[in-house]
Amino acid sequence: MGPPGEGHSAPEAAEDPFLTHRRLLFTVAYELLGTVADSEDVLQESWLRWDAADREQVRDPRAYLVRVVTRQSLNRLRTLQRRRESYVGPWLPEPIATTNDVAEDVELADSVSLAMLVVLETLTPLERAVFVLREVFGFGYDEIAAATGRSADAVRQVASRARKHVAARRPRVPETPDSVQVAERFLAAASTGDVQQLLEVMAPDVVLTADGGGRIRAALRPISGADKVARFLAAVRPAGIRVDLRWTEANGRPAVLMYLDGALDSLTVLTVRGGRVQEVYYVRNPDKLRHLEEPVPLARS
Repeated sequence: MGPPGEGHSAPEAAEDPFLTHRRLLFTVAYELLGTVADSEDVLQESWLRWDAADREQVRDPRAYLVRVVTRQSLNRLRTLQRRRESYVGPWLPEPIATTNDVAEDVELADSVSLAMLVVLETLTPLERAVFVLREVFGFGYDEIAAATGRSADAVRQVASRARKHVAARRPRVPETPDSVQVAERFLAAASTGDVQQLLEVMAPDVVLTADGGGRIRAALRPISGADKVARFLAAVRPAGIRVDLRWTEANGRPAVLMYLDGALDSLTVLTVRGGRVQEVYYVRNPDKLRHLEEPVPLARS
């Protein structure tokens, strides 16, 4: 028996807390793990535990379910971190298609942005869980303590450490509202290989991170500096094949899908600050492009 899905009727949805809180549970798992498949697996495992639970003993189903999902995510995250140590090239979180209403929720859009998920990757599994539950979803220290198997005092210390760690790595300059226009100029220059136009639209310290996962050709290290990034983009510009670009939204940010001869090749997400491109996330690993056709419903933060 699998977990209840979106196709259940309204009465069933109202009766089953798992379905009621499914968006929240998926969002918690995704922010801890950074991949769709692993998040869905965690939800499946959590549903089995929920299905076997004595419901009469569960006073707060939402807190109970978040606790189960957090513990399952922590178990899986430790395994994933070992795998990522042998990953070929930079590892980027798996992008997900999101909807406009996610972008309008500034806190949620920021928490699931690729830039933030990359920062969260630098935390320990416990720090990441505490930070997400406290800073993103506003859970109390006692609730987080129950979810992580730590004391409330220990959780406070971990939360403080994680906040400082994230603050030190989070850019202090906010993204600018003209990101779409800047992104359009960037892509126009990249599609023609115009190095000078690329230099004009990128910040001097821009960083490009490409994720091919050893499955497809991609830079094996982040590329820093406008000149190096511009020349890299000019050198890898496809030639002799049909290139189609399609705007979408990924992780609460404007993004572009690139198709080569009709086949999806990559997703590019840009971070724009001060009117210039600051970060370029270039995902080419085919395994991370499978979930981009349909938006993933996320919980409001």
